Amino acid sequence: MEQEILTYIKGKPIYRNFVKNLPYNPNLKIRAKNLRKAGNYPEVVFWQQVHKRKFYTIDFDRQRIIGNYIVDFYVKALGLIIEIDGTSHNNKESYDTKRENYLCTLLGLEVYRISSIRILHDLENVMTELENFIIKHFG
Repeated sequence: MEQEILTYIKGKPIYRNFVKNLPYNPNLKIRAKNLRKAGNYPEVVFWQQVHKRKFYTIDFDRQRIIGNYIVDFYVKALGLIIEIDGTSHNNKESYDTKRENYLCTLLGLEVYRISSIRILHDLENVMTELENFIIKHFG
């Protein structure tokens, strides 16, 4: 079966990797909506780079519920989660490890982490590194 090309990054085809039937906890709906409204500044800066398909026509969701977790950004067509690590992740290494194990190992998703400081001070390189990550994992 031939894989469907989603887009091209740096001239390389990026193949669709849609993960079907992801679990969803409806009890988190209001919390996810409130997180979107709250507008964590590094997330807003990143969102400005990717919303409305600005990043290679790829569709990003913000504050997406997957199982019992709310992820910062999710690309459905790739099965890709983008997490922006700020101070809320401090001293939560075991929680983050458990969460990432669930999302990656059990559900088959990919997770890409970016520090909030790098988004605020090195955005151009962050976006280039995201391009390279997508090429490596979905190209």
